[in-house]
Amino acid sequence: MEKRLALEDIRPEQRTLPALLTLRAERLPEKPFLMDEEAAWTGQHALQVIQQRAHNFKTYGITKGDKVAIIASNNLLFVELFMAVAWLGGVVVPINSALKGTQLQHVMTNSDAQLLVCDAAILESVQALDLAATTLKTIWTLGTSPTEKIQGVTVQPLPPRSAQCSEAAELHPSDAMAILYTSGTSGPAKGVVCPHAQFYWWGVHTGHKLALTSDDMLYNCLPLFHTNALNTIYQALVSDSTMIIGKRFSASRFFQTVADNQATIVYLLGAMIPILLAQTERAADQMHRVRLALGPSVSTAQQQSFEQRFGFPLLDGYASTETNFIIGGTIQQQRANFMGKVTPGFEARVVNELDETLKPGEVGELVLRSTDPYAFSLGYYKMPEATVESRRNLWFHTGDRVSMDEQGYFKFVDRLKDMIRRRGENISSYEVESALSSYPDIEAVAVYAVESDLAEEEVMATLTLRNNQKSIDFEQLIAHCQTNLAYFAIPRYFRLVEKMPLTENGKIQKYKLREAGITVDTWDREQSAIVLKRA
Repeated sequence: MEKRLALEDIRPEQRTLPALLTLRAERLPEKPFLMDEEAAWTGQHALQVIQQRAHNFKTYGITKGDKVAIIASNNLLFVELFMAVAWLGGVVVPINSALKGTQLQHVMTNSDAQLLVCDAAILESVQALDLAATTLKTIWTLGTSPTEKIQGVTVQPLPPRSAQCSEAAELHPSDAMAILYTSGTSGPAKGVVCPHAQFYWWGVHTGHKLALTSDDMLYNCLPLFHTNALNTIYQALVSDSTMIIGKRFSASRFFQTVADNQATIVYLLGAMIPILLAQTERAADQMHRVRLALGPSVSTAQQQSFEQRFGFPLLDGYASTETNFIIGGTIQQQRANFMGKVTPGFEARVVNELDETLKPGEVGELVLRSTDPYAFSLGYYKMPEATVESRRNLWFHTGDRVSMDEQGYFKFVDRLKDMIRRRGENISSYEVESALSSYPDIEAVAVYAVESDLAEEEVMATLTLRNNQKSIDFEQLIAHCQTNLAYFAIPRYFRLVEKMPLTENGKIQKYKLREAGITVDTWDREQSAIVLKRA
């Protein structure tokens, strides 16, 4: 008879991926664990597949601490690669498939990955990089490769699964498992070093807030290079439920897809909500088994409209790649306009610029820390100064402005950091500014967020031109952006000005540009005929 998991059955030393996988296979060998559009794995089959794929990596030479980058589609193969590297104690570097140019160069150079496993279609972007500046030695392609070498780096197809590597590396819950790159706000993207136990706690805390049981079917079509989708795997592990990996988000087919998969829990980003609400009403809108969605950062009005139309509520909360699911609660504990209370196992404060705790109702920066061991990231990879700065006074400084009421409920106000959130993606204004600044006609550039009609934000750039130029070919500028930026990071709005508003020491006063917003002389990319390529 199959035995249900109780969290108290998991000993602290078992909070690693190999241990959790083995526990699942032993308890529930025949129950579905992971599924995609093509196949399904039981607990026992998942363990077998991971051990076989781990043998490939072991034969190649991957050992504890070695970095392996993955750029691949949403499917079971991505999970297979990820888990196989982690089985050996390697560190996985999942990379956004839309990255190219300077963004991709930075990640490949900074991460120290010696092996890249990628879709064959990605090779064009890889070929444009300076691979000599990286530690990359080999590329395994998922699909046929037109070449056997790129700048001296060996390119070959992914080897077929082989003999099982049944013995996992000796791991501690504090050992690094992944480096997830999150957009920088005052510099290049930072690699967040995530230990094994951090993902365990993600599964525990998210599973509790969603009230998961072994009967739940978790449908997640968000990209597997993001924390959201990766930690859903752990929710399934610690709740004995089943995860269904969606290939991609399709608003027109979303509810038919979740109905076909018998999903009971779905995962949505704030930007998806107005997109789904804008769809033509269909019979499938309520012909499903979904009881709840994790859908943070949505207005109360949209939450109400969504639940009325689709028949299930949206759960709010606060989480980040560097930390965990820290603020929130069950749907019964949710209050309109608030993110929720701090989760047991964590501490949260609202502080001023001197890190002094503010009174209830006052707005300040949200700072966090964990009392559960290794529930937070280990810091930023090869960025010790940024790591120390973010954790000054032994609290993680989020850069987000919030308030807390007398009952301990937190409300999000805005961001301190210069980061833009567009349709589920964090965008560094610094990186966009760097790409635009390399265009020959541009003298100065400021990139910032403006309000979007889809929720979250749109990207706007204000420019000054060299040599007193009065105009610029925006279509050529967009073409330049497409070779250096992910499609989601390319600004929608552009504005030309003769001079920037500056401080006394010459820094651009972005707040004045934000206040001006979308002016009558602003050029809107979406009103043109330009179609962005989506890698």
